Amino acid sequence: IVLVTGAAGQIAYSLLFSIAKGDVFGKDQPIILLLLDITPMLPVLEGVVMELQDCALPLLREVIATDKEEVAFKDLDAAILVGSMPRKEGMERKDLLKANVAIFRSQGAALDKYAKKTVHVLVVGNPANTNCLIAAKSAPSIPKENFSCLTRLDHNRACSQVAMRCGVPATHVKNVIIWGNHSSTQYPDVHHCKVSMSSGELACFDAVKDDSWLKGDFIATVQQRGAAVIKARKLSSAMSAAKAICDHMRDIWSGTPEGEFISMGVYSTGNPYGVPEDLIYSFPVQIKDKAWKIVDSLAINDFSKSKMDATAAELMEERDTALAFLAA
Repeated sequence: IVLVTGAAGQIAYSLLFSIAKGDVFGKDQPIILLLLDITPMLPVLEGVVMELQDCALPLLREVIATDKEEVAFKDLDAAILVGSMPRKEGMERKDLLKANVAIFRSQGAALDKYAKKTVHVLVVGNPANTNCLIAAKSAPSIPKENFSCLTRLDHNRACSQVAMRCGVPATHVKNVIIWGNHSSTQYPDVHHCKVSMSSGELACFDAVKDDSWLKGDFIATVQQRGAAVIKARKLSSAMSAAKAICDHMRDIWSGTPEGEFISMGVYSTGNPYGVPEDLIYSFPVQIKDKAWKIVDSLAINDFSKSKMDATAAELMEERDTALAFLAA
Protein backbone atom coordinates (compact mmCIF):
# COMPACT_ATOMS: atom_id res chain seq x y z
CA ILE A 1 0.00 0.00 0.00
CA VAL A 2 1.65 3.19 -1.24
CA LEU A 3 0.54 6.76 -0.63
CA VAL A 4 1.42 9.68 -2.89
CA THR A 5 0.40 13.15 -1.67
CA GLY A 6 0.00 16.12 -3.98
CA ALA A 7 -1.24 13.41 -6.32
CA ALA A 8 -2.96 15.77 -8.78
CA GLY A 9 0.31 17.65 -9.33
CA GLN A 10 2.82 17.34 -12.14
CA ILE A 11 5.52 15.36 -10.26
CA ALA A 12 2.93 12.75 -9.26
CA TYR A 13 1.70 12.58 -12.86
CA SER A 14 5.19 11.51 -13.96
CA LEU A 15 5.63 9.24 -10.91
CA LEU A 16 2.47 7.18 -10.57
CA PHE A 17 2.85 5.21 -13.78
CA SER A 18 6.36 4.02 -12.82
CA ILE A 19 5.20 2.90 -9.36
CA ALA A 20 2.09 1.15 -10.71
CA LYS A 21 4.14 -0.57 -13.42
CA GLY A 22 6.49 -2.19 -10.90
CA ASP A 23 9.64 -0.12 -11.50
CA VAL A 24 10.00 0.72 -7.81
CA PHE A 25 8.81 -2.03 -5.48
CA GLY A 26 9.43 -4.98 -7.77
CA LYS A 27 7.97 -6.57 -10.88
CA ASP A 28 5.96 -9.12 -8.89
CA GLN A 29 4.69 -6.88 -6.09
CA PRO A 30 0.96 -6.04 -6.35
CA ILE A 31 0.21 -2.42 -5.42
CA ILE A 32 -2.66 -0.45 -3.92
CA LEU A 33 -2.21 3.26 -4.62
CA LEU A 34 -3.64 5.91 -2.32
CA LEU A 35 -3.74 9.39 -3.83
CA LEU A 36 -4.17 12.38 -1.52
CA ASP A 37 -4.73 15.98 -2.52
CA ILE A 38 -6.66 19.01 -1.34
CA THR A 39 -10.42 19.10 -1.94
CA PRO A 40 -10.38 21.53 -4.91
CA MET A 41 -8.06 19.12 -6.76
CA LEU A 42 -10.32 16.06 -6.47
CA PRO A 43 -11.85 16.45 -9.98
CA VAL A 44 -8.34 16.50 -11.48
CA LEU A 45 -7.41 13.50 -9.34
CA GLU A 46 -10.38 11.58 -10.75
CA GLY A 47 -8.84 12.05 -14.20
CA VAL A 48 -5.54 10.64 -12.94
CA VAL A 49 -7.39 7.63 -11.50
CA MET A 50 -9.11 7.03 -14.84
CA GLU A 51 -5.79 7.11 -16.66
CA LEU A 52 -4.20 4.66 -14.22
CA GLN A 53 -7.17 2.33 -14.72
CA ASP A 54 -6.88 2.74 -18.50
CA CYS A 55 -3.23 1.66 -18.41
CA ALA A 56 -4.52 -1.83 -17.52
CA LEU A 57 -1.44 -2.57 -15.43
CA PRO A 58 -1.06 -6.12 -14.12
CA LEU A 59 0.24 -5.15 -10.65
CA LEU A 60 -2.19 -2.35 -9.86
CA ARG A 61 -4.91 -3.77 -7.63
CA GLU A 62 -6.73 -0.62 -6.58
CA VAL A 63 -6.50 3.18 -6.77
CA ILE A 64 -8.12 5.28 -4.07
CA ALA A 65 -8.34 9.06 -4.46
CA THR A 66 -9.14 11.07 -1.34
CA ASP A 67 -8.84 14.40 0.45
CA LYS A 68 -9.05 12.73 3.89
CA GLU A 69 -5.93 11.90 5.90
CA GLU A 70 -7.62 9.07 7.82
CA VAL A 71 -8.24 7.29 4.49
CA ALA A 72 -4.91 8.18 2.88
CA PHE A 73 -2.57 7.16 5.72
CA LYS A 74 -4.15 3.83 6.72
CA ASP A 75 -1.87 0.74 6.93
CA LEU A 76 0.79 2.21 4.63
CA ASP A 77 4.00 0.43 3.64
CA ALA A 78 5.37 3.53 1.90
CA ALA A 79 4.44 7.22 1.92
CA ILE A 80 5.78 9.60 -0.71
CA LEU A 81 4.98 13.12 0.46
CA VAL A 82 5.18 15.22 -2.68
CA GLY A 83 2.53 17.80 -1.82
CA SER A 84 3.66 20.98 -0.07
CA MET A 85 2.92 24.68 -0.18
CA PRO A 86 4.97 26.03 -3.10
CA ARG A 87 6.82 29.31 -2.74
CA LYS A 88 4.83 32.10 -4.34
CA GLU A 89 6.21 35.34 -5.68
CA GLY A 90 7.10 37.80 -2.94
CA MET A 91 6.93 35.08 -0.29
CA GLU A 92 9.60 35.07 2.42
CA ARG A 93 11.22 31.72 3.17
CA LYS A 94 9.85 31.87 6.72
CA ASP A 95 6.28 32.30 5.41
CA LEU A 96 6.85 29.20 3.32
CA LEU A 97 8.18 27.35 6.37
CA LYS A 98 5.19 28.35 8.47
CA ALA A 99 2.69 27.06 5.90
CA ASN A 100 4.59 23.80 5.51
CA VAL A 101 5.03 23.20 9.25
CA ALA A 102 1.22 23.03 9.48
CA ILE A 103 0.98 20.56 6.57
CA PHE A 104 3.77 18.25 7.75
CA ARG A 105 2.77 18.35 11.41
CA SER A 106 -0.66 17.15 10.33
CA GLN A 107 0.71 14.46 7.98
CA GLY A 108 3.22 13.29 10.60
CA ALA A 109 0.41 12.93 13.13
CA ALA A 110 -1.66 11.00 10.57
CA LEU A 111 1.28 8.64 9.90
CA ASP A 112 1.64 8.14 13.65
CA LYS A 113 -2.05 7.34 14.05
CA TYR A 114 -2.91 5.30 10.96
CA ALA A 115 0.18 3.94 9.15
CA LYS A 116 2.18 0.80 9.88
CA LYS A 117 5.09 1.45 12.26
CA THR A 118 7.36 -0.01 9.57
CA VAL A 119 6.27 2.59 6.99
CA HIS A 120 9.06 4.21 4.95
CA VAL A 121 8.41 7.91 4.45
CA LEU A 122 10.04 9.97 1.69
CA VAL A 123 9.53 13.74 1.80
CA VAL A 124 9.81 15.51 -1.55
CA GLY A 125 7.84 18.72 -0.96
CA ASN A 126 10.13 21.70 -0.28
CA PRO A 127 11.80 22.76 1.94
CA ALA A 128 12.21 18.97 1.96
CA ASN A 129 14.79 18.50 4.74
CA THR A 130 12.93 20.59 7.30
CA ASN A 131 9.49 19.31 6.24
CA CYS A 132 10.85 15.80 6.78
CA LEU A 133 12.13 16.70 10.26
CA ILE A 134 8.73 18.15 11.23
CA ALA A 135 6.91 15.03 9.95
CA ALA A 136 9.31 12.76 11.87
CA LYS A 137 8.92 14.76 15.09
CA SER A 138 5.12 14.66 14.67
CA ALA A 139 5.17 10.84 14.41
CA PRO A 140 6.93 9.81 17.66
CA SER A 141 5.93 6.13 17.42
CA ILE A 142 7.63 5.63 14.03
CA PRO A 143 11.45 5.26 14.10
CA LYS A 144 13.31 8.38 12.89
CA GLU A 145 15.32 6.08 10.58
CA ASN A 146 12.13 5.48 8.55
CA PHE A 147 12.08 9.10 7.39
CA SER A 148 14.19 10.46 4.55
CA CYS A 149 14.07 13.39 2.15
CA LEU A 150 14.89 13.51 -1.53
CA THR A 151 18.37 14.62 -2.56
CA ARG A 152 18.62 11.91 -5.21
CA LEU A 153 17.65 14.39 -7.91
CA ASP A 154 20.71 16.49 -6.99
CA HIS A 155 22.79 13.29 -6.89
CA ASN A 156 21.58 12.29 -10.38
CA ARG A 157 22.24 15.81 -11.66
CA ALA A 158 25.81 15.66 -10.36
CA CYS A 159 26.43 12.22 -11.93
CA SER A 160 25.09 13.44 -15.25
CA GLN A 161 27.24 16.60 -15.29
CA VAL A 162 30.40 14.54 -14.68
CA ALA A 163 29.35 11.93 -17.25
CA MET A 164 28.74 14.54 -19.95
CA ARG A 165 32.08 16.16 -19.20
CA CYS A 166 33.87 12.80 -19.56
CA GLY A 167 31.85 11.60 -22.55
CA VAL A 168 30.56 8.47 -20.79
CA PRO A 169 27.05 7.24 -19.86
CA ALA A 170 25.76 8.42 -16.46
CA THR A 171 25.88 4.82 -15.21
CA HIS A 172 29.70 4.98 -15.49
CA VAL A 173 29.82 7.56 -12.68
CA LYS A 174 29.40 6.41 -9.08
CA ASN A 175 29.79 7.63 -5.52
CA VAL A 176 29.17 11.32 -5.94
CA ILE A 177 27.83 12.79 -2.70
CA ILE A 178 25.28 15.49 -1.99
CA TRP A 179 25.88 16.90 1.48
CA GLY A 180 23.34 18.92 3.41
CA ASN A 181 20.22 20.76 2.38
CA HIS A 182 18.16 20.33 -0.79
CA SER A 183 18.71 24.02 -1.52
CA SER A 184 21.29 26.19 -3.22
CA THR A 185 23.66 25.66 -0.25
CA GLN A 186 23.93 21.90 -0.88
CA TYR A 187 27.44 20.62 -1.54
CA PRO A 188 27.92 18.25 -4.52
CA ASP A 189 31.18 16.47 -3.65
CA VAL A 190 33.18 14.40 -6.15
CA HIS A 191 36.28 13.73 -4.04
CA HIS A 192 35.20 10.08 -3.61
CA CYS A 193 33.59 9.71 -7.02
CA LYS A 194 34.82 7.13 -9.56
CA VAL A 195 34.37 7.24 -13.33
CA SER A 196 34.61 4.17 -15.59
CA MET A 197 36.59 5.30 -18.64
CA SER A 198 37.83 3.18 -21.56
CA SER A 199 41.20 3.00 -19.76
CA GLY A 200 39.59 1.69 -16.55
CA GLU A 201 38.13 3.20 -13.40
CA LEU A 202 39.55 6.62 -12.51
CA ALA A 203 39.06 9.04 -9.64
CA CYS A 204 36.75 11.84 -10.81
CA PHE A 205 39.46 14.55 -10.64
CA ASP A 206 41.73 12.37 -12.85
CA ALA A 207 38.94 11.61 -15.31
CA VAL A 208 37.72 15.21 -15.68
CA LYS A 209 41.19 16.82 -15.54
CA ASP A 210 39.76 20.23 -14.73
CA ASP A 211 39.94 20.97 -11.00
CA SER A 212 38.72 24.54 -11.32
CA TRP A 213 35.53 23.37 -13.08
CA LEU A 214 34.91 20.66 -10.46
CA LYS A 215 35.39 23.13 -7.61
CA GLY A 216 33.48 25.97 -9.29
CA ASP A 217 31.01 25.78 -12.18
CA PHE A 218 30.16 22.12 -11.57
CA ILE A 219 29.03 22.85 -8.00
CA ALA A 220 27.12 25.97 -9.03
CA THR A 221 25.38 24.13 -11.91
CA VAL A 222 24.09 21.36 -9.62
CA GLN A 223 23.07 23.85 -6.91
CA GLN A 224 21.16 26.05 -9.38
CA ARG A 225 19.79 23.35 -11.69
CA GLY A 226 16.23 23.47 -10.33
CA ALA A 227 16.04 27.21 -10.95
CA ALA A 228 17.47 26.76 -14.45
CA VAL A 229 14.77 24.20 -15.31
CA ILE A 230 12.03 26.53 -14.04
CA LYS A 231 13.46 29.40 -16.09
CA ALA A 232 13.47 27.29 -19.26
CA ARG A 233 10.28 25.26 -18.79
CA LYS A 234 8.25 27.77 -16.71
CA LEU A 235 7.51 24.75 -14.50
CA SER A 236 9.60 22.91 -11.93
CA SER A 237 11.45 19.65 -12.59
CA ALA A 238 8.80 16.93 -12.77
CA MET A 239 10.13 14.10 -14.96
CA SER A 240 13.58 14.15 -13.34
CA ALA A 241 12.11 14.49 -9.84
CA ALA A 242 9.82 11.50 -10.47
CA LYS A 243 12.77 9.42 -11.72
CA ALA A 244 14.78 10.38 -8.61
CA ILE A 245 11.89 9.39 -6.32
CA CYS A 246 11.76 6.00 -8.05
CA ASP A 247 15.54 5.56 -7.67
CA HIS A 248 15.39 6.52 -3.98
CA MET A 249 12.50 4.20 -3.07
CA ARG A 250 13.81 1.32 -5.19
CA ASP A 251 17.16 1.50 -3.38
CA ILE A 252 15.38 1.39 -0.01
CA TRP A 253 13.43 -1.70 -1.09
CA SER A 254 16.18 -3.47 -3.05
CA GLY A 255 19.42 -2.13 -1.49
CA THR A 256 22.40 -0.37 -3.05
CA PRO A 257 24.99 -2.24 -5.16
CA GLU A 258 28.10 -3.50 -3.39
CA GLY A 259 30.77 -0.80 -3.07
CA GLU A 260 28.43 2.00 -4.17
CA PHE A 261 26.66 4.68 -2.20
CA ILE A 262 23.90 7.14 -2.95
CA SER A 263 22.76 10.40 -1.35
CA MET A 264 19.67 10.90 0.76
CA GLY A 265 18.57 13.24 3.51
CA VAL A 266 18.49 11.27 6.78
CA TYR A 267 18.49 11.92 10.52
CA SER A 268 21.88 13.35 11.50
CA THR A 269 22.03 12.26 15.15
CA GLY A 270 25.09 10.06 15.75
CA ASN A 271 26.64 10.73 12.31
CA PRO A 272 30.44 10.30 11.89
CA TYR A 273 31.11 13.66 10.17
CA GLY A 274 30.47 16.11 12.99
CA VAL A 275 27.26 17.41 11.40
CA PRO A 276 25.06 18.89 14.15
CA GLU A 277 22.48 16.54 15.71
CA ASP A 278 18.74 16.62 15.12
CA LEU A 279 18.74 17.65 11.46
CA ILE A 280 17.64 15.89 8.30
CA TYR A 281 20.89 16.24 6.35
CA SER A 282 21.95 14.60 3.10
CA PHE A 283 24.74 12.04 3.54
CA PRO A 284 26.29 9.25 1.46
CA VAL A 285 24.45 6.07 2.47
CA GLN A 286 24.44 2.37 1.72
CA ILE A 287 21.21 0.42 2.07
CA LYS A 288 20.62 -3.22 2.94
CA ASP A 289 17.43 -4.96 4.16
CA LYS A 290 15.57 -1.62 3.96
CA ALA A 291 17.97 -0.04 6.48
CA TRP A 292 20.39 2.75 5.56
CA LYS A 293 23.80 3.31 7.03
CA ILE A 294 25.88 6.47 6.60
CA VAL A 295 29.14 5.63 4.84
CA ASP A 296 31.82 6.43 7.40
CA SER A 297 35.58 6.93 7.28
CA LEU A 298 35.54 9.05 4.10
CA ALA A 299 38.37 11.60 4.24
CA ILE A 300 37.02 15.17 4.28
CA ASN A 301 39.36 17.98 3.24
CA ASP A 302 39.09 21.61 4.34
CA PHE A 303 37.37 22.68 1.11
CA SER A 304 34.63 20.08 1.67
CA LYS A 305 34.35 20.77 5.40
CA SER A 306 33.64 24.46 4.90
CA LYS A 307 30.91 23.68 2.34
CA MET A 308 29.38 21.02 4.62
CA ASP A 309 29.34 23.47 7.53
CA ALA A 310 27.66 26.22 5.47
CA THR A 311 24.73 24.02 4.45
CA ALA A 312 24.40 22.70 8.04
CA ALA A 313 24.16 26.29 9.29
CA GLU A 314 21.26 26.96 6.91
CA LEU A 315 19.51 23.77 8.06
CA MET A 316 19.89 24.68 11.74
CA GLU A 317 18.35 28.09 11.09
CA GLU A 318 15.46 26.50 9.15
CA ARG A 319 14.93 23.91 11.87
CA ASP A 320 14.86 26.50 14.66
CA THR A 321 12.37 28.67 12.76
CA ALA A 322 10.17 25.65 12.04
CA LEU A 323 10.29 24.39 15.63
CA ALA A 324 9.27 27.83 16.87
CA PHE A 325 6.16 27.59 14.63
CA LEU A 326 5.59 24.03 15.84
CA ALA A 327 5.63 25.17 19.48
CA ALA A 328 3.43 28.20 18.83
